[in-house]
Amino acid sequence: MKVKENVPIIIFDNQCYLCIKFAKLVDFFARGKISMVGHYSEFGVKIRTNILDEDALDMFWFIDKKTAYGGRAALFPLLKSILSNKIEKSSILMIDEKCKQDCKTIKSVFVRSSSLLTNSRKIILK
Repeated sequence: MKVKENVPIIIFDNQCYLCIKFAKLVDFFARGKISMVGHYSEFGVKIRTNILDEDALDMFWFIDKKTAYGGRAALFPLLKSILSNKIEKSSILMIDEKCKQDCKTIKSVFVRSSSLLTNSRKIILK
């Protein structure tokens, strides 16, 4: 499975309850225009090793044809893609709910929310 054929892509932590809820919410509003891939899925591991850097697991990622945006930097391109009228393909959805962390506590909500706002990366694709 090639990355360029499936863009735009959201890569999220599929072992975190809050991240799974976020991915489902994005998928609902995107109406199938964005491929949803978990960090720990087979395709997610391939993307992490070939495209993203060592900080890939610290945040969610939005990948389009030219750039991979992580964390805070991904919010505007994600919103732009959701509001776009282009429907090029149906999405792939790889959400396997394997919550291995204590994500349902108030502390976890604040930690995940603050990490979204503090982490930001941008990687230009070749």
